[in-house]
Amino acid sequence: MRLLERRPDGTRRHGSGFTLVELLIVMAIIATLLTVALPRYFGSVDKSKEVVLKQSLSVMRDALDKYYADHAKYPDELEELVEKRYIRSLPVDPLTERSDTWTIIEVPPNTGLKGSVYDVRSGAEGNASDGTPYAEL
Repeated sequence: MRLLERRPDGTRRHGSGFTLVELLIVMAIIATLLTVALPRYFGSVDKSKEVVLKQSLSVMRDALDKYYADHAKYPDELEELVEKRYIRSLPVDPLTERSDTWTIIEVPPNTGLKGSVYDVRSGAEGNASDGTPYAEL
């Protein structure tokens, strides 16, 4: 839209401004850039959550192994790892955003191993980017 200005002598002059077409073109360019950038952004967020999940599982599994090496048995619950200071706190599952959704894999029967918590997995539903279910990572 062009703005009209009145000069002191009473004549009119077209002011500077943007036309509706110019604004629409700029908005179309921004929309095009967003359609390219947003899918990449959300894909990178999902991949980073998977990396954090794998790291958290690795830390907890390492703590379980150290607990077993020290006590000759597995813990009866995950909180024992925190109580005995093998980990500072239970990590948050980045997919469920909670620390109480971990799935506990119990000690296999007839192995002679003591304790309850043999392994831990994510309680999240769905699949990772490689197609593996989160519950099997």
